[in-house]
Amino acid sequence: MIKTLTNLVAGWLRGHSATLDSGGEDSKEPVMHILVGQGNPEPKYLRNRHNLGFMVLDAVAADYGFGPWRSKFQSQVCEGRIGSEKVLLMKPETFYNETGRAAQAALKFYKLSAEDVTIFHDEIDLAPGRMRVKRGGGHSGNNGIRSMIAHVGAEVRRVRMGVGHPGDKSRVMPYVLSDFSKADEVWRDALIGACSKALPLLFEHNDERFQTEVMRLAPAPKHDPKQVR
Repeated sequence: MIKTLTNLVAGWLRGHSATLDSGGEDSKEPVMHILVGQGNPEPKYLRNRHNLGFMVLDAVAADYGFGPWRSKFQSQVCEGRIGSEKVLLMKPETFYNETGRAAQAALKFYKLSAEDVTIFHDEIDLAPGRMRVKRGGGHSGNNGIRSMIAHVGAEVRRVRMGVGHPGDKSRVMPYVLSDFSKADEVWRDALIGACSKALPLLFEHNDERFQTEVMRLAPAPKHDPKQVR
């Protein structure tokens, strides 16, 4: 009787182990794309304009049912699937200006290239609520993008989300390191939601369609031309 029970338990354990191993195969599937958000990690920066990239990734993680956030690559990361793509979300803890150092570590680990990376960031040279997708070119004074180009490469896909310009160069830093106004939160939340909803289009290598769809879902508000250089 004891021997029979022992055999039954052993058989159950073998079957249970096989089930776990089978389920674990998906977790071992290689990451094919990395989405990076630009921002600063401390709580005091949480709602700043400079943290718009982090906000988009939080929405993506929730909308697509990604796994829990954990510490890796000097970042908070989580994994999930968007369409057929296994995707890693990264919120670097290196602070905004050193985003590239964290992204470089992830690229080396997953053996990916700059073309496999998309970065979401605030853009003062676009009107509030506007969005443009770009590959290649310079950093336009954005130190986080400067770091990405230096450590990862210029062919990173950039999702540039407009927050407007304060009007004077000396006011840029306090402007991006301040919270969105209540009025701005309306278009901000619409833009974040639209970026998340349209995201599968990026993995179809259709940047223009993604851009068009985001702007259709979240039309930019009328703005003061002085807010954009």
